[in-house]
Amino acid sequence: MESTAQSIDTVWVLVCTVLVLLMQAGFACLESGLVRAKNSINVAVKNAVDFCIAGLGFWVIGFALMFGTSAYGVIGTTGFAIKGAAGDSAASAWVMVFFFFQLAFCSTSTTIVSGAVAERMSFLGYMVTAAILSILIYPVFGHWAWGGLLTGEASGWLEKLGFIDFAGSTVVHSIGGWIALAAILVMGSRIGRFGPGGHPIEGHDMPMATLGMFLLWIGWFGFNGGSTLALNASVPFVLVHTMLAAAAGGFAATILSWVRSGLPSVSSTLNGILAGLVAITANCHVVDTGAAVAIGMVGGMVCVFASDLLAYLEIDDAVDAVPVHLAAGIWGTLAVAIFGNEAMFPNGNTRLEQLGVQALGVVAAGLFAFTVSYCLLRLINRYAPLRVSSEDESIGLNVSEHGASSALLDVLGAMEHQAARGDFSRSLPVEPFTEAGEIAKRYNLVLDKFNNEVEQREKTLGDLREARDLAELANASKSQFLANMSHELRTPLNAIIGFSELINNELFGPVGNDRYKEYVGDIHKSSSHLLSLINDILDLSKIEADRYELYEEELDVAEVIATCHHMIRHRASEAGVELSMVMDPKLPLLLADKRALRQMILNLVSNAVKFTPRGGYIELSAHLEPDQRIALRVRDTGIGISRQDIPTALEPFRQIGKDSNVYSSEGTGLGLPLTNALARLHGATLVIESEPNIGTTITIRMPYDRVVQINQIAAAG
Repeated sequence: MESTAQSIDTVWVLVCTVLVLLMQAGFACLESGLVRAKNSINVAVKNAVDFCIAGLGFWVIGFALMFGTSAYGVIGTTGFAIKGAAGDSAASAWVMVFFFFQLAFCSTSTTIVSGAVAERMSFLGYMVTAAILSILIYPVFGHWAWGGLLTGEASGWLEKLGFIDFAGSTVVHSIGGWIALAAILVMGSRIGRFGPGGHPIEGHDMPMATLGMFLLWIGWFGFNGGSTLALNASVPFVLVHTMLAAAAGGFAATILSWVRSGLPSVSSTLNGILAGLVAITANCHVVDTGAAVAIGMVGGMVCVFASDLLAYLEIDDAVDAVPVHLAAGIWGTLAVAIFGNEAMFPNGNTRLEQLGVQALGVVAAGLFAFTVSYCLLRLINRYAPLRVSSEDESIGLNVSEHGASSALLDVLGAMEHQAARGDFSRSLPVEPFTEAGEIAKRYNLVLDKFNNEVEQREKTLGDLREARDLAELANASKSQFLANMSHELRTPLNAIIGFSELINNELFGPVGNDRYKEYVGDIHKSSSHLLSLINDILDLSKIEADRYELYEEELDVAEVIATCHHMIRHRASEAGVELSMVMDPKLPLLLADKRALRQMILNLVSNAVKFTPRGGYIELSAHLEPDQRIALRVRDTGIGISRQDIPTALEPFRQIGKDSNVYSSEGTGLGLPLTNALARLHGATLVIESEPNIGTTITIRMPYDRVVQINQIAAAG
C-alpha cells in the first residue's frame, strides 16, 4: 500500500513539474507580446536559452548548493552533478523526481529577469546573468529557506527559524525580481522611455501576451499544487486558493487602473493576475478561502502601485517583472503571518513572531540577491558591456543579435528608410497572404494618393509662380507708367495752379466779374487737389514696388509738428473746428524721413478736419511713452467709424459705404493707406481707435531704435 501511495505522489509531482515547465511557454508568449516586434524573437530565444543554462547549471552545481549536506545552515556541500540510472531504488527515483521539480522552479526564477531587461540587454550578457542566478544566488538562498525539503529535516538557517515560503513567493519570485532590478539599474532605461520626449513603450501583440498569462496561470497549479510533494487532502485547497487569488488580483488591478485613468489597462489586468498568483504562492496552504481572495486583491494593487513607483523613479522594467514578482512576492511572504493559521506556524511562533521571521527572510533575500548580483553585474559590465549599442537597440535585437527578421519588420524597415530619405516615389514590395503584405498594400495606396497630391500641387504651384511673375511684370509696368505720367501731368498742373494764383492775386488786373473770380478759385482748388492725388498715387506705387527711399535724418519732432499745425490751421478755422497742439517738452530727436513724417501727420489731421463737424475739436500731440517710444497722436471729436469698417478704411481707393456716417464723395481713399504704408517703412505701428458719433484717435508709435537721444545716452552709460 505504501508503494502505491509513493507511486501516486511521484506521478502527481511529475505532472505538476510538466505544468511548471509549461510556464516557460507562458513567459515566452507574455514577454514577446509585451515588447516591440523588433525584439520579440530575441526575447523568445532568451527564454529558451535560459532554460538550458538553468537546467545544466542546476544539475551540475545548483542542486548540491541548495539541497546538499548543510554547512552551518548556509550552503549545501554534496550532490554535485547528481547521478541516477534506471533500476535504482525507489528512494533514488524520488530524488530524481524531486530534482526535476526543483529544476523547473530554478528555471522559472531565471526567466523572470529576461522580461525586465528586454530590448536592451545583449544575448551574451543575459546568458551570464542567467548563469549567476541559477548556479549561485538562487541555490544559496534556496538552501537558507528550503534546504531540508528533501530530507524532511530543517537545515537552512531561515528554515530553522520557522520561515515559511510554501512554493516560493520569495525563494523563486523575489529572488528573480531582485536580480532583475539590479540588472535594470546597471544598464539603464531603453532609448526614448524617459527624459525629454520620453513616453511609455507599448507591446506589439497583446493577444499573445494574454495567451502567455493563461499558460502561466495554468502552470501555476502545478507550481503550487506540486509543492505539497504529495497528492494529499491539502491539494484541493491549494489549487482553489491559487485560482481565487489570481482572479482577485486581476480584478483589483483592472478596477484600479480604470478608476485612475478612465480606461481599463490591458497590461495592468494581465500583471494583476500574475501578481495575485505570486502573492498566494507563499501562503496558499495556511490561509482560508476568504484570506486567499484578500491576498490576491492586495497583490494586484501592490503591483500597480509598484509599477507607478518605478516609472516615477525612471527605472525601466520592460514588462513590469519587478512589480509582479518582487513587490507581490514580498507582500505574499508577509501575508503568511498576517492571514495564516497560527496553529500551523513552526516552532510555536506567535503571529507577531512569525511576522518578524517572514520580514527577516524578505530582508535577507534582498540584501543577498540584490547586493551580490549588482556588484557582479557592475564588474562584468565594466569589462564586457551588458547592453547593446544604441544603433543595435534602434534597429532591434532580432536583427542585431540574431540576424533574424520577419515580413513585418521588412515592411517597417522599408517605411523607415523612405522616411529617412524623404523619397516616397517607390512602392513597398507586397508579400501576398500575410498581415505584413496587407499593411504594405494599404501603405502603397496611401503612397499613390500622396504622390498624386504632390504632383497636383506642384502643377498648381507652377501655375501660381507663372501668375506671380505676370503680376510682378504688370506691377513694374504700372509703376513705370505712373512715374512717366506723373511727370507729364505735374508740369501742366503746376502751370495751371501758378496762373490761377496770379489771377487771384490780381497781378493782371482785377477780375471784375465775381462769377469769373469764383471760376478761377475753383480752377486753383481742383488743380491743387489733382496734384495732391497724383503725388499720393505715385508715393503709394513706389512703396508697393519697394522703390520708395527714405532720406533719414535726426529730426526735432516738435518742429515738424509745429510746421504741420501752421500749414493746416487755416483750413481747420474755415471748417469751424478747433485745432490744438500738445507737445512733450522733453521729446528726444527722432531718426526719420522729414517729408514722409510731415505727410503722415498732414494726412491724419486733414482727415480729422474733413470728418469733424463744425464746432468740433482736434488735438495734435506727441509724447514719450513708458517704453521709450515716441507716439504721434491725432484725436478728434468727429463722426467716427465702426470697428468692422476700420480694415476697409486702410485699403487704397476704398471708401466706406454710403450708408456709413464717414462716406464722403470728396475723398480718394488714399490718405490713411498711404500713412499706414509710410509708418511701416519706418518700422512704426499705426493704431486706430474709433467709435461712431464719439470720435477717432489714431496713434503712430515710432520704434525705440529710432529714438536718437535715448540711444546715445544709453550707449554713453
